[in-house]
Amino acid sequence: MKQPASASLNAQVRQLLGAQDWSGLRALMGGAPAAQLVEVLEDTAPHERILLYRLLPRAKANEVFDALGPDQQTALLQHMAHDEARLALTALSPDDRTALFEEMPSAVARKLIDMLPDDQRADAYMLLNYPPDSVGRLMTTQYVRVRPSWSCGQVLEHIRQYGSDSETLWTVYVVNERRQLLDDVRVRQILIADPDQPLSTLMDGQFVALHTHQTREQAVSLFRKYDLFAIPVVDADNVILGIVTADDMLSVDEEESTEDFHKLGTVRPLDMRFTDATTYDLVRSRVGWLLGLVAVNVFSGAGIAYFEDVIARMVPLVFFLPLLIDSGGNAGSQSVTLTVRAFATGEVHMRDWPRLLLREAVLSALLGLSMAAVVFVLGWYRGGWLLGVAVGLAMLAVVMMGSLVGQILPFVLRAIGMDPATAGSPLVTSVADIVGVPIYLAIASAVLKL
Repeated sequence: MKQPASASLNAQVRQLLGAQDWSGLRALMGGAPAAQLVEVLEDTAPHERILLYRLLPRAKANEVFDALGPDQQTALLQHMAHDEARLALTALSPDDRTALFEEMPSAVARKLIDMLPDDQRADAYMLLNYPPDSVGRLMTTQYVRVRPSWSCGQVLEHIRQYGSDSETLWTVYVVNERRQLLDDVRVRQILIADPDQPLSTLMDGQFVALHTHQTREQAVSLFRKYDLFAIPVVDADNVILGIVTADDMLSVDEEESTEDFHKLGTVRPLDMRFTDATTYDLVRSRVGWLLGLVAVNVFSGAGIAYFEDVIARMVPLVFFLPLLIDSGGNAGSQSVTLTVRAFATGEVHMRDWPRLLLREAVLSALLGLSMAAVVFVLGWYRGGWLLGVAVGLAMLAVVMMGSLVGQILPFVLRAIGMDPATAGSPLVTSVADIVGVPIYLAIASAVLKL
């Protein structure tokens, strides 16, 4: 089997490192892609990581440092000299610098910010002043802005002069003398236009923009809706302050999806990579929810104790108890998973709850009837047709109950200001247990006249 390129590079680096062949290492890593070098550094011991990093050519080192995660960047900075750290930081884009600084203790971040040139230092403090989950923290101030009175030739000359520092050259942003955003124009349109043609003739006044205090989730939704490479960020006066790019949104989308998965599994979201988490971190992220669910499930046991006499008179009821309760929990888990995901993608809003609840009631009734038919046959076999009717009706009831709980709980959480993803499958299952046990035993008691 052919080895992945990164694995092959890692093996060569280990070999040259063991032989202390520094010139060979420099030549090997200097010609390797930055993405593979990042994987090599992440698999290297901390005391060797800084050595390998210092062997990289300056341009390659800046590229690799930019591609590393904040934790790895912080670890490297701790071993760098003042000038070396300053060069690494100034090479980062403003949004990547912000992501690095917000992961650090404030005293360390301030010390590093003071190393930056005046303009970059001002940008760093400006971006860090925005709320942590806002678009303002994500934006970069590196973009190209132009005037509507310029010709297409003048715009292209401006791009040649200042475009090298821009985060993206897909779009230029047209502003007035007060830097208020008037339009965005794709560079492709300018390239194929006559050089003497005024830029204003390419403007249609139709553009999408984000506000600095909008949430990252709202930004992701806007990128999905309009399929853009970059979106400008403006303040309350429509003054453009920066742009956010699609690659930033990919990172945000991954973080949000990971957080939702953790919450659906009733795990407190980790603020680090899973492979970097210690045993203590993992225990802390899981034990709280588990203890809480233990307390919740005590009520399920109380329901069984209340119907103790019913169970004693009709022992076959115990056979169907796990089957029925698990079915209610499973139906609820399916419902909550679909609803939470629809919230995350922006397909569902609070106003949709009556329509969706009605649809879920019909759907859960159909699912419950199909499952009731199966358990009716099992009940008839185990204790007669009357037991079959009891467990069949109970199956219909608990499946409908579980499904409706899974549908409505995310809306309730959103209404009280909580993340709908908190309505994880274990939580829905526990609620289904608490309500399902008395439902089942009450129906059985009524049907069997116990």
